[in-house]
Amino acid sequence: MIVLSDRDVAALLPMATAIEVVEKAMVAVSAGAASLPLRMVVDVGKPNMMGVMPGAFMPGNGAVDGCFGVKLVSLFPNNPDAGFSSHQGAIVLFEPDHGSAVAMMNAGLLTAVRTAAASAVATRALARQDCSTLAMVGAGEQAEHHVEAMLLVRPSIRALRIAGRRPDKARGFAAHMAERHPGVAVSISPDVRSAVDGADIVCTVTSSPTPVLEGAWIAPGAHLNVVGASVASKREIDEETVVRSRLFVDYRPSTFAQAGEVIAAMDSGRIGRDHVLAEIGEVLSGKAGGRRNAGEITLYRSLGIAAQDLACASHCMRAARARGMGVEAPLD
Repeated sequence: MIVLSDRDVAALLPMATAIEVVEKAMVAVSAGAASLPLRMVVDVGKPNMMGVMPGAFMPGNGAVDGCFGVKLVSLFPNNPDAGFSSHQGAIVLFEPDHGSAVAMMNAGLLTAVRTAAASAVATRALARQDCSTLAMVGAGEQAEHHVEAMLLVRPSIRALRIAGRRPDKARGFAAHMAERHPGVAVSISPDVRSAVDGADIVCTVTSSPTPVLEGAWIAPGAHLNVVGASVASKREIDEETVVRSRLFVDYRPSTFAQAGEVIAAMDSGRIGRDHVLAEIGEVLSGKAGGRRNAGEITLYRSLGIAAQDLACASHCMRAARARGMGVEAPLD
């Protein structure tokens, strides 16, 4: 077995590479080439939890032949206060010939990168080409990776607005972004409403259990990436946001089981299941349409699926072996 650290993953999975890896994976998922049981959540003492995310790509799928494995990830929302990522865990990969474990790697950074890469894939497919203003709701680890990902797929962005729950953290994040992306005008908004007012792209990357974004605030033509809530009991956006938008998702089964705001809008009768227009993989393959005109609001509801983790982890394993990186751990 090869063992890879976060440092290894950082070197092996730059954002530009992750975007291409995730795009191929999502096309394969929507083509039925992956087996993806729903994420199982284990209560380990509130507000913390552990997720178990197994999955497999079938041989000959064109993305990751015969790869299967599992991600074990703990979500500790208060970790950033102690200097740790909120997501901690490991990914284990198995080979398809004999079922042997062949790789294990830290899941923290890989999860952050693949999540932002998935938003970038959706943004590239759905957002207007002339987007110039990005609103980031949240100022944590995911926000940093999302800024990088958005700028890669929409280099036309010239302004970044940041809305954070903690002013000191938002200021520190803004300073870091201004230093890292000198061609972008970075500003701190006093609240979410002012941050998203007229914004072309909006990313919500918070741990809030209740909506922080209202549909009435969204400008026509905007594209939204809603990322933070991964269980049905949490939601970052209100029902109006769902109703006003053309809704695209990563994987229908997880959306209808775990996307709280979509479930609530269906339960209230404001939308039906057909309000989910397509999985993003269907848009990428041309099986379904995406944005129809410049005035539509498009929404990508990201829950994160094991296929993204497996594809990125498999890429890291192959690249590490080619470059002589990682630590070999004999299992016999």
